[in-house]
Amino acid sequence: MRTTMDLAGRWTWTVDTDGRSPVPDLAVPLVGRAIEAQVPGAIHLDLLAADLIPDPLVDQNENEVSWVSRCDWRLGRTFAAALGAERIDLVLDGVDTVASVAVNGRTVGSTRNMHRSFRFDITAVTAETNTVDVRFTSAYTEAEHWERVLGARPSAYPQPFAFIRKMASSFGWDWGPTLPGCGLWREVRVETWSTARIAAVRPLVAVYEETGILTAHIDLERTGSGATLPLHLEVEIAGQAVHAEVPPGEDSATVVVAVPDVRRWYPRGLGEPHLYPVAVSLWSGKEQLDEHCTRVGFRTVAVDRAPDAQGTPFVVTVNGRPLFVKGVNWIPESVFPGAVTADRVRTRLVQAAEANVNLVRVWGGGVHESDAFYDACDELGLLVWQDFLFACAAYPEEEPIRSEVLAEARENVVRLSSHPSLAIWNGNNENLWMRLDKDWAAQPGGELTWGERYYLEWLPELLRQLDPTRPYTEGSPWSGSWAHDPNDTDHQTFHSWDAWNEDDYTVYRDSSPRFVSEFGWQGAAAWRTLRDAITDPELRVDADNVRHHQKAIDGHAKLARNLARHLPPTSDFDRWHLQTQWMQVEAVRTGVLHWRASWPRTTGIIVWQLNDLWPVTSWSAIDSAGRCKPLYFALRDSYAPRVLTIEPGDGALELCVVNDDEEAWDTTAYLARRGLDGVTAAQWSHPLSVPPRSVTRVVLPSAVAEPSDPGAEFLVATVDEERALWHFAPPGEARRHGTPLEATVTAVTGGLDIGVRSDHLARDVLVQPDRIHPAATVDRGFTTVLPGETEIFRVRAPEPLDPASAQAAFVVASLRDTIDPD
Repeated sequence: MRTTMDLAGRWTWTVDTDGRSPVPDLAVPLVGRAIEAQVPGAIHLDLLAADLIPDPLVDQNENEVSWVSRCDWRLGRTFAAALGAERIDLVLDGVDTVASVAVNGRTVGSTRNMHRSFRFDITAVTAETNTVDVRFTSAYTEAEHWERVLGARPSAYPQPFAFIRKMASSFGWDWGPTLPGCGLWREVRVETWSTARIAAVRPLVAVYEETGILTAHIDLERTGSGATLPLHLEVEIAGQAVHAEVPPGEDSATVVVAVPDVRRWYPRGLGEPHLYPVAVSLWSGKEQLDEHCTRVGFRTVAVDRAPDAQGTPFVVTVNGRPLFVKGVNWIPESVFPGAVTADRVRTRLVQAAEANVNLVRVWGGGVHESDAFYDACDELGLLVWQDFLFACAAYPEEEPIRSEVLAEARENVVRLSSHPSLAIWNGNNENLWMRLDKDWAAQPGGELTWGERYYLEWLPELLRQLDPTRPYTEGSPWSGSWAHDPNDTDHQTFHSWDAWNEDDYTVYRDSSPRFVSEFGWQGAAAWRTLRDAITDPELRVDADNVRHHQKAIDGHAKLARNLARHLPPTSDFDRWHLQTQWMQVEAVRTGVLHWRASWPRTTGIIVWQLNDLWPVTSWSAIDSAGRCKPLYFALRDSYAPRVLTIEPGDGALELCVVNDDEEAWDTTAYLARRGLDGVTAAQWSHPLSVPPRSVTRVVLPSAVAEPSDPGAEFLVATVDEERALWHFAPPGEARRHGTPLEATVTAVTGGLDIGVRSDHLARDVLVQPDRIHPAATVDRGFTTVLPGETEIFRVRAPEPLDPASAQAAFVVASLRDTIDPD
């Protein structure tokens, strides 16, 4: 039976003075010094733990530690091996990135790809006590070498990330720092085995009426003695076992199992995500040699792209049922992914599920995520859109890049094949679009290969061989062919970035793309997150350290320009902080609700982005400390199964009633035009019967939709428990009043309840729990308090809270506080 020895834990770093890279000046004092390491992990984290570098995520320390990425490093440890097995393998599930591996002074293998695992036969070099030595070459040394050899190519960023198979965003992005490191970032172990082992299991599923079909493709590896032996496989699922004989010399088999009366796996909103355990065992006679355990879910998944009168749709269907995709884009949880725990991943995905998300897109500038990520998605009913790892650059198609790309793709397609959550494979992020939009062909290097064959030939062919059960799209965005612009609103997927970069968020209402696979708006991280990352005595909008935690090109200027369209400028950090978070909510909510109301023309939205990998002003809904920004709650509410939105139509306002439930929504809509003091100027009611999974639009009569005084009136629509508001005037032009908010703070078990009341309309009230306690949370974001009503904000913390702490400045604030200085 195969046995495993875990090599995670304590290792030791040293500077590699014999490596390919010159030793940086700042590394010279470390030459000859042993530095404690933690595996899985990363060099920067271990240097930080040893107090040899400042925290790279604080202030501008990112620049101070740049030498670390230019240095070659050695990582080693000793281990005792159990001798006597026919084979002893050293298995490295993740090596970041270019390294040679030696055991007892003898080189056993080399790596040049962060996105692959490696298995090295160390049988001939192993003793009772052994040393393993991994020598890392600087990612810059490797990438810049191949950039010179193969030729520089166009890219959205200046770093050479396209020339090395490493997490692209570790070289910096418009939301992330430039900290390409090295290390063993996933599990490391020694495996001993004899005769044969299970090398890979690729379980694919199909469903025919009420019967599930599991087709398990199983690859084996044999030792010399096992080559001439007959072997036996057993696949067990749903209480039944199917056996297969593997003749001598053969190293693969396919086992098919039918599961009658199958319970299907459904994503959130369509049903339960039922899973079936699968056990695959390998035998020689009566001796069990190996076992592989996994889970599958029986479902069909497809994308309907049949042309229609409006162009080309992109409708995701599961088990034959179309669904509106309510998605989020996922980036790596840390710039040092070896530090990300399974618990942290699951926490973030639970947050997504609780925000009514039904799909998570794993973006192509990151990594193929951990098994824990996909396991959690399986259990939570979250569909996964999985990018192949290409983003925002022209990628060489020559060797050695090509072989590494195809090897990593093959391995990960097999690795992820069991997960029912995995619904869509995507060839790349924005590369097909940028080829035209940025006119790459006319730029230096534009005549060279740029990745087209990966997306249009090699990857789809690999999927046809290994996983024909899932749909593939060549890119995001992609219109389906070169006959249309890759980012055509009428054809398939669309990225909406002109609003953020150039226009105003109100332009979201000007079009209804078929499927919005990226759009977003920036907002600052939670106050405590930024306060912990910036050591300035006082936070100032124009401070260098504050600006350093904004990576978008002209990001602060774009924020200022966009804010100026709606709010008066401010130099006060606390007001600016609130303004950015308010505008992020307004912008994203405007887009989401408009496009949800555009069903069935628009069939999905994937908001950029769910999470962050360092403390930054960015497009995220949850910051790097795990704190929910107000956007998170806006997503939760906007992605609810039933929502209302008031939309401007052709010369009139329309009430759009979105029903994403299985049941019809038979009810009555009540609308009222009211003054800021709550007095009703006009009201109207209308019966509704909204079919399942549909949208009903109702043109509002002028009596309620046309104000007599836009600055002093607002419109409220109520349908059962749902509410929508329409403000006739932008915040800067609305009539203001001097009525203060009335906040009542009550200590309760687990925290505080903060009741907020106002005699006049209190637009967009926010409670910032991290200003009370670093670990405090709240149950809602910006909430408009109608005249005379009280809204309760539930603040919870791991220890008792002093009610007086809620009286601190900006703990309770409203939109008015972002406008008025007093």
